[in-house]
Amino acid sequence: MSGLVAIYPGTFDPITNGHISVIKRARKIFDRVIVGIAASGNKNPMFDLVTRVEMAQDSVKDIPHVDVMPFHSLLVSFCQEQNVNTILRGLRAVSDFEYELQIGYANASMDKNIDTVYLMPNLEHAFISSTVVRDIIRHQGDASHLVPKEVLKYIKIKQCM
Repeated sequence: MSGLVAIYPGTFDPITNGHISVIKRARKIFDRVIVGIAASGNKNPMFDLVTRVEMAQDSVKDIPHVDVMPFHSLLVSFCQEQNVNTILRGLRAVSDFEYELQIGYANASMDKNIDTVYLMPNLEHAFISSTVVRDIIRHQGDASHLVPKEVLKYIKIKQCM
């Protein structure tokens, strides 16, 4: 499929309803969205890369023209490999913007053809972060209202370990 394509990168550890909200909004603008799951070994993710990819695939399976791909490189390199010039980032609050702006400028400094588009999740999901979800999981709490239903089975497995 050709057309306007964006890469929505992140660790998605785990993917949340906020992420899904951004993906659905992006699909109103872009013909195709690639959810790029970063290996991010330096972040010590709770879920391994294969599981994060599976969670994301399960969660977006009913959203047309959304693909999920893992990547191990710099985001700019992944964009170049996919022949995509638009990076999509989600913003929950003003505090996210300063960090995201720096990253966007850094990416543009490596490839002047790369643009970053910022979208907000629905207000209902604006407070959700993967960090909050992981803290709830670690403390055996109920995160079911924060993640897609497809993610719950992975959380249950993690909580039983």
